[in-house]
Amino acid sequence: MIDYIKGQLAELMPAVAVVEAAGVGYEINISLSTYSSLAGKENQETKLWVTEIIREDTHDLFGFGDKGEREIFLLLVSVSGIGANTARMILSTFTAAEVRTIVATGNAKVLSQVKGLGLKTAQRIIVDLKDKMLKVDLDTTSASELAFAEYEIDSSIKQEAVSALTMLGFAAAPSNKVVEKILKAEPTANVETVIRKALKML
Repeated sequence: MIDYIKGQLAELMPAVAVVEAAGVGYEINISLSTYSSLAGKENQETKLWVTEIIREDTHDLFGFGDKGEREIFLLLVSVSGIGANTARMILSTFTAAEVRTIVATGNAKVLSQVKGLGLKTAQRIIVDLKDKMLKVDLDTTSASELAFAEYEIDSSIKQEAVSALTMLGFAAAPSNKVVEKILKAEPTANVETVIRKALKML
């Protein structure tokens, strides 16, 4: 079992990071919060806490900027019907700190905003994890800063956001339309903010 991977951040996209360690490039699935924490650190040494998801037809790595986010991810995938990609979708719609608060307070309505989750599944997550979530130790200040971090807008914001949404399973055309709408209303929004808003609108 791999606990963490430490090496050079060779490539970074909103849903995937490639970390080169000992001459091997590891493709690691990441959430938006982890993407935000890594933004601007390409070609620098980085460390991601990882978990391996092994199935008959796939072997995937999911990486996190801190142990707390990984712990919440593992709690989410322990719930019946919640797979790794759904857990990542939850952690890309909300920060780890927000997920902990939403579940701990039993707010199924807010949690059900995640695309494809539904109210019944959200309620199941809360029933299964409400007490466990309270035990997760998170750096809430850091999580809050990540959620509202701002970056200088450039011409690649729209392209990055649409690319991330398609990687998460959404069709390109509606993703493009929603991203355009968000950027028109908030031209200074960063990639993470645009994607978070789009996930709640698609």
